[in-house]
Amino acid sequence: MAEEKTYVEDIDRNIYDIKDEGQDSFSLDGGLTLDIVKQISEEKHDPEWMREFRIAAYEKYCSIKLPDWGPSLGGLNMNEIISYVRPNTKMSAKWSEVPDYIKNTFERLGIPKAERESLAGVGAQYDSELVYHNVKKEVAEQGVIYTDMESALTGEYADMVKEHFMKLVPVTDHKFAALHGAVWSGGSFVYVPKGVQVSIPLQSYFRLNAPGAGQFEHTLIIVDEGASLHFIEGCSAPKYNVANLHAGCVELFVGKNAKLRYSTIEKKKKNMYNLNTKKVKVEEGGTIEWVTGSFGSHVSCLYPMSILNGRGAHMEYTGITFAGEGQNLDTGLKVVHNAPETTSLTNAKSISKSGGISTFRSEVIITGKAKKSKASVSCESLMIDNISRSDTIPAMDIRTDDADVGHEATIGRISDEAVFYLMSRGLSEEEAKAMIVSGFAENVSKELPLEYAMEMNNLIRLEMVGSIG
Repeated sequence: MAEEKTYVEDIDRNIYDIKDEGQDSFSLDGGLTLDIVKQISEEKHDPEWMREFRIAAYEKYCSIKLPDWGPSLGGLNMNEIISYVRPNTKMSAKWSEVPDYIKNTFERLGIPKAERESLAGVGAQYDSELVYHNVKKEVAEQGVIYTDMESALTGEYADMVKEHFMKLVPVTDHKFAALHGAVWSGGSFVYVPKGVQVSIPLQSYFRLNAPGAGQFEHTLIIVDEGASLHFIEGCSAPKYNVANLHAGCVELFVGKNAKLRYSTIEKKKKNMYNLNTKKVKVEEGGTIEWVTGSFGSHVSCLYPMSILNGRGAHMEYTGITFAGEGQNLDTGLKVVHNAPETTSLTNAKSISKSGGISTFRSEVIITGKAKKSKASVSCESLMIDNISRSDTIPAMDIRTDDADVGHEATIGRISDEAVFYLMSRGLSEEEAKAMIVSGFAENVSKELPLEYAMEMNNLIRLEMVGSIG
């Protein structure tokens, strides 16, 4: 047993559970009223059009009902959620100027190290505000703009923000899109000029520390014609005994013959309701690649949507979901083929253990314009025990005969024979099962930069600890 104990303790399972007590300088009351929305607008020094946008979004929020499908949101009391928490600092481009209590949190999460070793730029958000933002000089010299949303909203790119803000994700989409429009705060703005190839990733990291709070960052990325970018989104939160809410919004615009890879590793604790909305529009010859790993949250509802709007536009989705005890992770995607010769390839995997529920929903829409288009959806589910659940819910809406569409779903359990074989090679049962699960997730980890792949494998190993019996 001593060897197994060493094996587990090589990884710190509490790294994401760091809590900073009482450090926020300002927070609003819980719940949502028109006065709170106006107060947020004043705090953010919004231009008049954004102030009016927030008020209209709030009115829409009040009129839209909660969804009547998917996981229960009964434990989420919006009258208690705090919409805005400002940390006790201003944003800085110098790491030395970030307050120690925030700096220590991000240091332990590995953000500065990742920036030094493998990233072109980093934005770090703590609760409702960005506290650090920096981009490497050589990337900035290429004309790449990477800044916080508030600066973009009022700076020289204000017109570009106004043109694109919540145009892909209108507030009428659903109740939490309207909520986001009313109370959004923080997030990143990225513009990659025509023909510019950003060779190393940009990253935004969102840390929600305050108990009972919501985080509503907005990410807007525009990759112009012939350009390319890899953007990494990381997010975490400590565990509290009250519900937290993450209802961010991601809007991506991929130009003609441009390419964007959007990678997400989500590792929030199991008091979190993760209700993000993500959409992309891809023009002629462009490519969007989604790479996602979901390991936390009590409830997740996440279905990134791709609109393939130009001839030859392409989407790839590679994702893995790990649902453990007390988790109901409802994930998937939607893709709209809206032009000829568009293609989409989906490879999704889910793992359930200890009574966790994993649901994968996919919707493929091929319009009458999308002749000679191809779509393939593959979903594999692995259950560790007999008390967990896994469901696949595919939908196909095909409006042309001239298309090639396929769907494949498999659900199974870990093979006793495979476990026995690995144990005969000297592994414990726990180690054998962890190795099988890591192999199952390999197609996702190999798509990530090395340090993030290692982090994902560590998370899988941690989730597997104590899952036997």
